[in-house]
Amino acid sequence: MLTERLVLRRPVIGDIPALLDLHRDPLACAHNPSDALADRDAAISRYIEWDRCWRVFGHGYRAVRLLHDPAVIGFCGLKPSRVAGTPVLNLFYRLFPAHWGHGLASEAAVASVEWGAERMPRLPIVARIRPANAASRRVALRAGLVRVPDAEPEGPDGPEELYASTHGGRPATFPHLPTG
Repeated sequence: MLTERLVLRRPVIGDIPALLDLHRDPLACAHNPSDALADRDAAISRYIEWDRCWRVFGHGYRAVRLLHDPAVIGFCGLKPSRVAGTPVLNLFYRLFPAHWGHGLASEAAVASVEWGAERMPRLPIVARIRPANAASRRVALRAGLVRVPDAEPEGPDGPEELYASTHGGRPATFPHLPTG
């Protein structure tokens, strides 16, 4: 997948060092410390999980690089998940901090949401965001997601805000999710 400045592609084994470096970075994982990876074996396991998603569903999280530079600057994409029993596409985006502040995460997230909405229009696209993560919230909003009122799922790192794509101008609903 190409955007104005980025290439988003299926991760390959050669991306494992970037996957490890990104998920060892304390800034990159500050809001989601449970995503941190301790070592190469953990990165290999994460890669295998992501690759399995690609093999089973034909899509998943993607490696992100600048258009004219082969170095991976992060990961972004959609993978099947569930929220309160409802099938969804989970939007994930994480870039190395050196690439923050340039709109690159938003560019990758917008492309991912457009891709998912075009190919799987019946599935809501969601982002789970820790309340203190204002930058992630801005990315989700720029990608066209809206806050699901009063939905506060509990994630591995504590409470999360739920943002979702809209259908007919209204956000997806999750009737079995406890409300705040």
